[in-house]
Amino acid sequence: MSANQLAVLARTAEPQLMLRRFLALDAVVTGTNAVAYLTLSGPLGRLLGARSGLLLALGAFLAVYAGCVALLAARTRPPALGVRAVVEANLAWAAVSFAALGLWLSPTTPGAVWTVLQALVVAGFALLQYAALRQRQGSSV
Repeated sequence: MSANQLAVLARTAEPQLMLRRFLALDAVVTGTNAVAYLTLSGPLGRLLGARSGLLLALGAFLAVYAGCVALLAARTRPPALGVRAVVEANLAWAAVSFAALGLWLSPTTPGAVWTVLQALVVAGFALLQYAALRQRQGSSV
């Protein structure tokens, strides 16, 4: 992804702000997902074909993860190691989502679509965050 494409998506050409915005967006989307899983685990479980206990556990995990990503985004200069950890966690989440879909989940059709879509969104966050980190590192050299 080019620097211009990143700047358009982040609505800034400043690499530091770009990185923080992509982290913050990740935290908001993940936190929203966590709240939905925690508050609507029964209805969502029926819609998606997942046990409500699984959604509650995922919701709790996602709430903590979203909080950690939000703290990172709030830093004036998020440390590269922390950003790399988020990128790797996001890529792992996407990979496990696809593996779970193929190996052990038996979702409804909406559940299968949701699993694929959320995995793609999370992988997209990872790519944007990685590109913004590289852009920031390139501008500080």
